[in-house]
Amino acid sequence: MRRLFPVTDETEIRSPGTEIHSPGTEIRGPATEIRNPGAEIRSPATRTRSPEGEAGREWSLDELAAAYAYPALGPGAGPGAPEVWLRANMVSTLDGAAQHDGRSQPISTATDMRIFGTLRALADVVVVGAETVRQEGYRPARARAEFAALREAAGQGPAPAIAVISASLDLDFSLPLYTSPLVPTLVLTGAAAAPDRIAAAEKAGARVVIAGDGVGVDPARAVRALAGLGHTRLLTEGGPRLLGQLVAAGVLDELCLTLSPMLTAGDAQRIAGGPSVAVPARFALASLLEEDGFLYSRYRRP
Repeated sequence: MRRLFPVTDETEIRSPGTEIHSPGTEIRGPATEIRNPGAEIRSPATRTRSPEGEAGREWSLDELAAAYAYPALGPGAGPGAPEVWLRANMVSTLDGAAQHDGRSQPISTATDMRIFGTLRALADVVVVGAETVRQEGYRPARARAEFAALREAAGQGPAPAIAVISASLDLDFSLPLYTSPLVPTLVLTGAAAAPDRIAAAEKAGARVVIAGDGVGVDPARAVRALAGLGHTRLLTEGGPRLLGQLVAAGVLDELCLTLSPMLTAGDAQRIAGGPSVAVPARFALASLLEEDGFLYSRYRRP
């Protein structure tokens, strides 16, 4: 794993000329001498080093947690600090597919899954659409000893809650996601949801949260409802329909996007679908990591 952005390399004053070396290419003075492909670039008066050491080194979970930390939230974080932060975590192939054969796993990698687990461990709640729950076979989030101290220091419980967004409540409430989670699963729906389905969800042990006046869920109201329950560090894992609704509603603060160096063709969904926005929302690059051709990016609203 190596960091491509932001550039955090050290600098030191050097004589005019540019050197690229170790293990590598060297360019010196007016003439040019090329040796091996290089990892260290020395431009006039500037030398850069990788603070993480060897590019191929696997980052620890603590390093990943620091790289993906939520911003400070709430009144104690200073003027203008957000009260709640909603980030999405998605994966896409080079040709825009968010899935292959209906699932994201085939276009992912082991490092992507480590980041996936880290993002979950940092969140208060994981927000996910009903169709993704069905397709991906969602189970309750588990407590992980590696993140226990970090979560305790942040005032969080042992694991994030799962919040399922569903208008119809066409869900299998006999699954462990509802009957035996470490933290009770939340089911967000609209006020017009069928009373018998609400009763079935509650009987299974889920907590039903009304976040819409009609059949469906209003994204902005869902964010407010979760924040009202004390969940201010929000993570959504999609799917594309839900992410599209969050984008259209203007409530997404951050997108963590893994770009997979794969081509799938076909007719797979892209990472966001559904309603469009009148003016495309512009996000700013916050960080970029790379490993084995996979790019792990973070974009935030300006």
